Amino acid sequence: MDEKTIIEVNGIKLEIDLRHAKRIDQFRIGDNIKVLVKEYDSYKSYPGVIIGFDEFKILPTIVICYLKTGYDPKVEFAFFNSEAKGLEIAHMNDADKLVDEDAATKYLDREIDRKRAELLDMELKRAYFSAHYNRTFKADKERV
Repeated sequence: MDEKTIIEVNGIKLEIDLRHAKRIDQFRIGDNIKVLVKEYDSYKSYPGVIIGFDEFKILPTIVICYLKTGYDPKVEFAFFNSEAKGLEIAHMNDADKLVDEDAATKYLDREIDRKRAELLDMELKRAYFSAHYNRTFKADKERV
């Protein structure tokens, strides 16, 4: 009697025994993968890497970092579990384009610089407000 069967859970095939489940696909932290993401009415594939496994009892999750390529590339994060909608992952083939570490690092550096400029702008606005608010309202209070 064959006590093994293959089932599919959210696109991942499992070989089931009476006592345990054995995963046919193996993923490790650092594996290069392809991420299929639903965008509006279509799907797009992006290069990514597995950066962690969250071993929650209720909802085990694979944490993925992927690079949205195109005109304005962006580094995105995805959380793949049984409730993930519009998201699939697959092993990357040898011929597939890997995530370009240099391009991703340059993107992140640009985003950091942009956020620092926003922070500096807000600090300058606060200083300007404080200087003029105090001068204007302190003078009004002294006249009363």
